[in-house]
Amino acid sequence: MERVYLNKIGEHVGKEVEIKGWLYNKRSSGRIQFLIIRDGTDLIQGVLVRDEVPTEVFEAAKTLTQESSLIVRGVVHEDERSVSGYEMTITDLEIVQIAEEYPITPKEHGVDFLLDRRHLWLRSQKQHAVMLVRNEIIKASRRFFDDRDFILMDAPILTPAACEGTTTLFETDYFEEKAYLSQSGQLYMEAAAMAFGKVYCFGPTFRAEKSKTRRHLMEFWMIEPEVAFADMEDNMQLQEDYVCYIVQQVLQNRRKELEILERDISKLEAVVAPFPRISYDEALEILRKNGVEKEWGEDLGGGDETIIANQFDRPVFVHRYPTEIKAFYMKPDPERPEVVLGSDLLAPEGYGEIIGGGERISDPELIMQRLREHNLPEEDYAWYLDLRRYGTVPHSGFGMGLERAVSWICGLSHLREAIPFPRLINRLYP
Repeated sequence: MERVYLNKIGEHVGKEVEIKGWLYNKRSSGRIQFLIIRDGTDLIQGVLVRDEVPTEVFEAAKTLTQESSLIVRGVVHEDERSVSGYEMTITDLEIVQIAEEYPITPKEHGVDFLLDRRHLWLRSQKQHAVMLVRNEIIKASRRFFDDRDFILMDAPILTPAACEGTTTLFETDYFEEKAYLSQSGQLYMEAAAMAFGKVYCFGPTFRAEKSKTRRHLMEFWMIEPEVAFADMEDNMQLQEDYVCYIVQQVLQNRRKELEILERDISKLEAVVAPFPRISYDEALEILRKNGVEKEWGEDLGGGDETIIANQFDRPVFVHRYPTEIKAFYMKPDPERPEVVLGSDLLAPEGYGEIIGGGERISDPELIMQRLREHNLPEEDYAWYLDLRRYGTVPHSGFGMGLERAVSWICGLSHLREAIPFPRLINRLYP
């Protein structure tokens, strides 16, 4: 008898198959038991009729507890009323293990209770749906860049220096030296772009931000492309194409999961090109019109981003931020050096920045000046300076925080549910 996975069960209607999984839930009407079984890919209802199976099989099913592991065999039927659109008439059942009393019940649990049991919480239907959307975004991201001839390059996780400022570094001992957990793979992607033209990395990044907001994690994943001979406009166009693509792929392939999450799908269907583009100056004007006074030169906070994004029904670019509040490698606008040729992409519905990027400084003297202004040790960046000495070219790139994108697309209230095992300022377990 063939073992099948539930996400392919529709290919086996009328056939007898074997399912290996866990008991998600069950109910009984005396002579009939209804078993909701999950196998990691989907759910199905199995129907066990007392008069149609051996007594020992029917009695064994009575002993099953939530999350008990089991193997069932039976015939697949179409059924529009069932959770998956299919149902299984069970002919045989084998218990692998009777689970102990499961700690997560249908009643309301506190966040800390659930996070302490994150390893089990992932089995619940909504958390499961989030992870499937996350996986879809990752697959779509790789497909998007691979189809455009980008080369995947792996950036190191242990680095000798900062990329996004020294105040948020996690420090570790590296034999006789100090090393830091990577804040971004960007600097290394700049080197790779000079060798391969179009590259991207995708991996974990770390920020020691003492923040408890719903928008921050200590460890998160970033997708970071870098392109040689690309300016800020090229960069924003790439971001726009990319975000439209991943949203479309989720809508196409994970609509069922979005419905489980009760996501307003119409909000995602509005995510089509072109995206609005406003300058930092125009963003300040929007804030003033909404009763928020902000001095020119101040960075935009989460609340500011929400006000700005709420003016639009799709992501919006805010570009040309003040030079003083951006990273040392951001290229100043030649026509207005007090602002940089960089942008943030703000998601609608209060989700804030999901992408940051821009054109990098390619002038050797200016990058050296910036390092000194930011009090960064030149010896640690000697290799980075070499990129400007040996065939420098205009280049640009961006980084998208995966969890922020997942949170927005799924309509989550906190980033902690957008990653399998979140690392927060007060949480390192499990």
